[in-house]
Amino acid sequence: MKRENYSEVSEFIFQGFSSFQEHQITLFIVFFALYLLTLASNAIIVTIISVDHHLHTPMYFFLSMLSVSETLYTLIIVPEMLASLIGLNQPISLAGCATQMFFFITLAINNCFLLTTMGYDRYVAICNPLRYTVIMDKKMCTKLVCGACGIGLTVATVQIASVFRLPFCEAKIPHYFCDILPVMKLSCVDTSIHDIINFIISSLVIVVPMGLVFFSYILIISTILKITSAEGQKKAFATCASHITVVIIHYGCASIAYLKPKSENSRDQDQLISVTYTVFTPLLNPVVYTLRNKEIKEALLRAVGRKSLS
Repeated sequence: MKRENYSEVSEFIFQGFSSFQEHQITLFIVFFALYLLTLASNAIIVTIISVDHHLHTPMYFFLSMLSVSETLYTLIIVPEMLASLIGLNQPISLAGCATQMFFFITLAINNCFLLTTMGYDRYVAICNPLRYTVIMDKKMCTKLVCGACGIGLTVATVQIASVFRLPFCEAKIPHYFCDILPVMKLSCVDTSIHDIINFIISSLVIVVPMGLVFFSYILIISTILKITSAEGQKKAFATCASHITVVIIHYGCASIAYLKPKSENSRDQDQLISVTYTVFTPLLNPVVYTLRNKEIKEALLRAVGRKSLS
């Protein structure tokens, strides 16, 4: 039972990877290398898309916005995690924790809905190609990106208002950043209602965009199968392969992290799952699109060729 008489804390301390004391230096080297690779690869994606006029299309506009969002997402989490691995972590105030959680939630939800807008873009391109340039004009693309960000900001505001109204009597967060569930566990009062609210919100922001993406792909696949040319079918599938790969892994990790039963995993298992969507998933986007996307490869070769000539 939670204590009725308690003294509220004013700051938190991350316990980080304290269960892996003997491996912390190794983890630091691995995560730091992945972090640098994530920053560099996303920066390359954004730069190539901005400078190469061949990539000034809605699909690559959404991809560049996703890369920017993923980069900011890692910036608010990974440096703190790396500091904790080498013993440089400092206590974080309640305001600092709320700020980190706010931006984490905003960007995580923004990423989910950006993937949905990319699915809608592919749906229009394949199922309604003659009206594609009319439907997916600059105004529509801007509205979709702003809508994704707006949903993230709204949900984050509601979540922060809910979590940080709670009194806290424990200071040690059994995690490496201010995630919702680890912070709520520090409360001195019963959080059952908050747990239910958090599960409902998590379900909506994961299941709804995921459902929209997969529904759009049902329509896309049915349209592709009607194409008589085998080469046409292959080209249509190729334009969607990178996106659907990122979607499956992204929503899969999010579902495991936030929709699983509360007591199913241990603290160490929860941290490993968190590492997947805070360290590995942000790197997935540029790697998949670079390796599987012919136009990105050609743009990189053009950029390298121009640099060599100059």
